[in-house]
Amino acid sequence: MENPSRRDRPSPAEPVSQLRFIPVRECGEPLVDFLQLCPGLLLDRPRFRYQRETLLRRTVAEKLCRAEQSLPKAYRLAIVEGWRPPHIQRRMYRALWNRFRQEHPDWSEVRLKRVVNRFSAPMNDRVPPPHTTGGAVDLMLADADGQVVDLSSPYDPFDAGSYPFDAPGLSETARRHREILAQALLSVGLTNYPSEFWHWSYGDQGWAYRSSSPNAIYGAITPPGYQPDPADDIDAPLEFILAASENADFS
Repeated sequence: MENPSRRDRPSPAEPVSQLRFIPVRECGEPLVDFLQLCPGLLLDRPRFRYQRETLLRRTVAEKLCRAEQSLPKAYRLAIVEGWRPPHIQRRMYRALWNRFRQEHPDWSEVRLKRVVNRFSAPMNDRVPPPHTTGGAVDLMLADADGQVVDLSSPYDPFDAGSYPFDAPGLSETARRHREILAQALLSVGLTNYPSEFWHWSYGDQGWAYRSSSPNAIYGAITPPGYQPDPADDIDAPLEFILAASENADFS
């Protein structure tokens, strides 16, 4: 049964409790290597220590190609990650849980869960994490030389206050760069998860929630013949490998 409130009062946190009312009607579209499909895209540096894949649903990869081509000549799209396997998603969630628990030891379990869920999707059969569907992508705006531009000043990169797309108090430069990024991505039909300026998607339940689509078209997917790296397929939380002076994004 559809929850009548989810479209009337959309939440920037897009909680599982609301997304679960959106049905998934899997269209069967395959995953493709977005770097092969669109060589103009850059692969940005990893944020955690594990073997990343360069996969997205074909339509999403094609949309990124068009977005890349629409950018002003001084800019490029730098992809952090597209499709993510479930075992990595679980480990990323644990890493974020441990980080916020250490930073806020006074928080209750309920508050800790609410905050962690906002920045890293929990595993859920009815609401698969966006990256496991191949419809979500984390990305940055880079200059012509491939260096990620300022998207967060004057915030510290690890300050969660900078994560929302419309974070208050952003510098004029950071705000302008976010607007350039958004203009290119919105023009091809991608939508932004408002709690994370770097997270965009098409076809998943988050996209359906934002765009008032009656259903999602991408559910969880695994590439044919995929075998995880045994060193990555463990229970330990992921290890951050990003310097504090750089962007600290995850989802």
